[in-house]
Amino acid sequence: MSTMLPVLLSLLLLVGLANTQDGRYSLRFHYTGVSRPKAGFPSFQATGYLNDLAFLHYDSNGQVAKPLGPWTQVKGMMDWEKETQLQKAREDTFMETLKDIMNYYQDGGNHTLQGRFGCELRDNNYCGAFWTYIYDGQEYIKFITEIPAWFPRQTKAVFTKVKWEREGSVQRAKAYLEKECPRLLRNYLQHSKTFLDSKDAPSVLITSQEGPENIRTLKCDAYNFYPRPVSMYWTRPGIPVETYEWGDIALGEDGKYHSWVMVKVPSSDTGPYLCHVQHSSLAQTLTVPWNQGQESQAAGDQ
Repeated sequence: MSTMLPVLLSLLLLVGLANTQDGRYSLRFHYTGVSRPKAGFPSFQATGYLNDLAFLHYDSNGQVAKPLGPWTQVKGMMDWEKETQLQKAREDTFMETLKDIMNYYQDGGNHTLQGRFGCELRDNNYCGAFWTYIYDGQEYIKFITEIPAWFPRQTKAVFTKVKWEREGSVQRAKAYLEKECPRLLRNYLQHSKTFLDSKDAPSVLITSQEGPENIRTLKCDAYNFYPRPVSMYWTRPGIPVETYEWGDIALGEDGKYHSWVMVKVPSSDTGPYLCHVQHSSLAQTLTVPWNQGQESQAAGDQ
C-alpha cells in the first residue's frame, strides 16, 4: 500500500539557508574530449556555468558557441562570434593535450579527458578558483594557485607539468584564474543576477512502502527547488527519527534540484511521522505529516 502526498509551494524568499543572496557567485567551465567518440557524438564539448546554471555550450560538431536557458534572451552579455573563436582555439589545445597524455601512456585506445576550471566571487571580491584535469575518470593534474604550480596526480602527469611550465602555462593559468575569470564573472553578473537570485520552493511527495520482516519504508521527496542548499529530516512529534538513507541533491535538466530522505519503521506503527524540509525559498520549515491510510496536503505561508 502506498500513500502519496503532493505539496506544491510557490512563495518568494523571506528567510532561509545560505544561497546566492549571501553575495557568492561562480563562473566555471566543463570540457570533455574523447579520442574515439561514438558516431554522431562530438569529440569535444564545452559547457559554461554561472553558479550551477548552464549558460553556454560549444561542441566540435556544430563549432558554434551558443547561449543556453534564459541567456538565449539576454542581449549584450557576450560577443558570441568571438566566443566561438575562443572555444575553437581551446578545443585544439584540449585535444592536443589528450593526444599527448595517450602518448605518455603509449595507449591509442578509447580515452576521455575532462577539464574543470573556474573562479568565485564573494561580495564582488575574488575568493577562490580551481583548475583540474581528469583522465579516464581519475584526477590527472591540478593547478595550485597559492604556489603557483601544476601538481601531478598521476605518474605520467609529470610530463605534462614539465611541458606546460616550459611553455609559460603557470603564469597564464594564475592570471586567468585570479584576474580574467573574476573580470568575466563581474561582467556576466550585470546581465544574470535576475536568474541567479531566483527562488523556487520545493514540492514534496511522501511515499510509504511495505517491505519484508514487517518493516515499512517512508520516503520524503523534495523536488523542483532552487537554489541547491536544502535540509530534510524525519521526526515523530518532538522526537528525532534515525535516517536510513539520504539521496544526493541532484540537478535536473530544467535547472531545478531534487533530493529525498528515507526512514524505516515497524509496519504496525501507524504514525504520525513528520518530514521537515528547510529551504531558502520558505519563510519557515515545511512540516509534512504521514499517517497510515491518510492523505493530507500542506503549504508554506504565501
